[in-house]
Amino acid sequence: RLVPWMLLTSWLCSITAAIPFAWHVYMVHNNFTAPPSMTNSSAIRATRKDSLGIFILLSNSGICIPVILSVVSSILLIWSLWIHTRRMQNNASGFRDPILEAHISAIKSVSSLLIFYLIYFIAFTFLLYDFFSSFSIEKSMCIAVMAACPTGHTMVLIWSNPKFRKMPARTWHHTNCHVR
Repeated sequence: RLVPWMLLTSWLCSITAAIPFAWHVYMVHNNFTAPPSMTNSSAIRATRKDSLGIFILLSNSGICIPVILSVVSSILLIWSLWIHTRRMQNNASGFRDPILEAHISAIKSVSSLLIFYLIYFIAFTFLLYDFFSSFSIEKSMCIAVMAACPTGHTMVLIWSNPKFRKMPARTWHHTNCHVR
């Protein structure tokens, strides 16, 4: 029941944080329409310097609040699945219950997706705030991690589904059958 409200809150926070940026871009565009001799460049610099702190704060809230909500919703989902799995184990009659195994697989999938998401966010934060110099190995590593995380998400989803796990073996079998 909390997930739709968390998604709505995340969306509203992102929109609220984006409005001042859009307004700032509009105002900068209007300032450039005046001839350079008529604008007071020191006043423009002072205004930009004063509003920079507000924009950094809004940028951080626009980035961090959706991440926090995603982490909280993932933890709540993992916790709920864990409690439900424990109840099922107490009431289980057989040794290997397929529904119980599906719940454990879901817990593993959500946990690994959460870890990938947090790693992606950390690498994104390092790149966003220019912690590393241009063309450095560390910056290249962050870019490589950011590029690898969506692939990792995909691989986790494929490997967590039993039907998809069997597909590479079938494909390999079909390619080997036709080659002599």
